Amino acid sequence: MDISLSRRRFMGTAAGLAAGLVAAPAVLRADTFPSRPVELVVGFAPGGGTDVTARTFAGFLSTELGGQVIVVNKPGASGEIALAGVARAKPDGYTLGVTNMPGLVTLPIERQTKFQLSDFDYVANLVSDPSAFSVQPDSPIKTLKDLVEAAKKDPGGVTFGSTGIGTDDHLCLVLFEQATGVKLNHVPFQGAGPMRTAVLGGQVTVAGLNVGEVAPFQTQLRMIAQGGATRSRFAPDVPTFKEQGVNVEMGSERGIVAPKGLPADVMAKLTETTARIMKNPDFLAKIESQYTQEDYLPGPQWRERLAVADAKFRALWQAQPWSGKA
Repeated sequence: MDISLSRRRFMGTAAGLAAGLVAAPAVLRADTFPSRPVELVVGFAPGGGTDVTARTFAGFLSTELGGQVIVVNKPGASGEIALAGVARAKPDGYTLGVTNMPGLVTLPIERQTKFQLSDFDYVANLVSDPSAFSVQPDSPIKTLKDLVEAAKKDPGGVTFGSTGIGTDDHLCLVLFEQATGVKLNHVPFQGAGPMRTAVLGGQVTVAGLNVGEVAPFQTQLRMIAQGGATRSRFAPDVPTFKEQGVNVEMGSERGIVAPKGLPADVMAKLTETTARIMKNPDFLAKIESQYTQEDYLPGPQWRERLAVADAKFRALWQAQPWSGKA
């Protein structure tokens, strides 16, 4: 027997086994993810647009991944608490964040946050929803002109509810004040649900909500303006800000982020799964029924859009800082 030949064969076999063992974790991870529940973290209270989008997406993501997906609400600080938690989480795919833009961009501009845009991997943007100003049905305020006149007659007496400092609702107010020269009394809440309740109860004069958050409650709230470039198909009879002579355009974008440093195979699985969901007729029908517009943008393109938004809001901050308006 050729001992040297047998030794070479043994060493070759051992090397092959070793290589297989080295490669195994990545293959195993890709095949088994998720092996436990995935958390979708939302920075606002239940009942608002971001929460509704998260719960809808979670159902489809669970089906696609074949595992449990849980929505976890962590309201507070205009979404900062949730985003900071996601940024600090282990980058393994089991903690994802459902973000709300502009808050994702504006929070690090207006304050010292425990996260930056660079702290995330970007899966995809999912939907968008124009901002809107709404009042109670019997309010004497019918138009933006009426709102301006009311604010001039009673400086500081007209209250405006938003879902938090630096959110699209709040920034829509900032731009409105900048364009008209009036000041409203800003009252931030921890989400659309609590704020909508306050408006319905007469505690707040004007609600800063998205079109999709008001449309299901049209018998209880009346939109006086919407913030899209054109009228939303969900509110075709409501004029835009620009149609009423106020140069304001604002809305919310909701997407999925993960802690920076996801394994490539896990990131690929999440992005491919999300792309399939965004083509699923049942998902599209569901968000349509929620008065929300599909606005799918893959991670790299979404990151480019966020960079543009970051420059825009930094310029606004220099011209008119908004964090003192709470």
